[in-house]
Amino acid sequence: QVQVVESGGGLVQPGGSLKLSCAASGSILSILNVGWYRQAPGNERELVAAITVSSGSTNYADSVKGRCTISRDNAKNTVYLQMNNLKPEDTAVYYCNIDLLVPRSGRYNAWGQGTQVTVSS
Repeated sequence: QVQVVESGGGLVQPGGSLKLSCAASGSILSILNVGWYRQAPGNERELVAAITVSSGSTNYADSVKGRCTISRDNAKNTVYLQMNNLKPEDTAVYYCNIDLLVPRSGRYNAWGQGTQVTVSS
């Protein structure tokens, strides 16, 4: 079994910052890629940022470029999303998706439960 847990969300004023964490545990051979997604009520889930664990290669949605940084701590099986200069339109539930290798099963992906980010004055 694989567990994915997000944390670090909360209420922040416009222009503020948050750092989200995504921690993976369980039956993991290796983590290949990690993506942060977000979904606001009535909207489709969208990719915010992604990272390839082995190389550190990253990509970002245009809406967050320059304001967000995705990083990883391989020793801790944790990926972070640093968000700065937050805007009300960043308000959403943020989900972590992990693309990984699982014993016996091969390549698999797993979602966390989400963490709420609210940007409001």
